[in-house]
Amino acid sequence: MVRQVPHGSGRDLLVATTVGIVAEKGLRGMTFRAVAERAGVNNSLIAHHFGDRESLLAAALDWSVERSIETTGLLDLATSGAFADGLLDSVADRPELQAFQYEMILESRRNPRYKPYVSRLYTRYNEVVQASLSEHGIDDPSGAIARSAFATLDGVVLQFMAGVDPELLRAALHNLWQGLLGDDTRVQPGALATDEQPHSSNDVGLLTET
Repeated sequence: MVRQVPHGSGRDLLVATTVGIVAEKGLRGMTFRAVAERAGVNNSLIAHHFGDRESLLAAALDWSVERSIETTGLLDLATSGAFADGLLDSVADRPELQAFQYEMILESRRNPRYKPYVSRLYTRYNEVVQASLSEHGIDDPSGAIARSAFATLDGVVLQFMAGVDPELLRAALHNLWQGLLGDDTRVQPGALATDEQPHSSNDVGLLTET
């Protein structure tokens, strides 16, 4: 598996490195020393930017959410096929983003101090989905439809990370999209196959630097 070195400098480099380490080793593997060594910086730079471990993790969580929104296309839900392909392909390309977020979600059950950050994560995702649905004429003033849709998307991503057949998940995403738009068309698994096959779930690895 090819590992990628985080790009950027300053805060972006540090939060990207933090995301990669937590995705690979879990929260217990994330220390200032580990981040500094992988990013090629001095420990004091991390302390300068973030002060403590909790602040670094909070910043990394916000960063990972925005990168996920950007790469999955949640801000611009297009056709059902593009939506399904874009979501699964982006998760296959950047699995560390989702792995890090799931680690933080699980940790928030054990450590209440992280609950506000996780709550902010879900609020942000739901707001983006609600805005995207509005662009397609779906009236959702309470946000209930957006929350239901995102809960489904969240589950699909988790299943993809766990190795569930991508074709089953692509069909599920297509049908979710059609259902939101009030289209009775339903797609069976495998019917969305194209010349370019989607990433296999076996290819999902954690992209971290050497």
